Amino acid sequence: MLKKVLSIIGVALLAVAFAAEEGAAAASSFAAIGKGLALGLGALGTGVAQSAIGAAALGAVAEDRRNFGTALIFFLLPETLVIFGFVGLFLIS
Repeated sequence: MLKKVLSIIGVALLAVAFAAEEGAAAASSFAAIGKGLALGLGALGTGVAQSAIGAAALGAVAEDRRNFGTALIFFLLPETLVIFGFVGLFLIS
């Protein structure tokens, strides 16, 4: 799976490199790819983290309703990955 993802990213970077005519166009193209990767990989990481946390949180709340607040906090913590990716999207020029 990882090899497929890396090969797709490599092909995309090569396509951008060959399509660019000048240095400024290549830099803006690579910036656009970086912005997409910053937000996309942040969202992917959040989804993977929340899948495991959600199952555990549901089990904890099913056993004892007083665990709801703690479970909610732990479930929302991975959302910071998307926020960091969104901030990184604006920092990449």
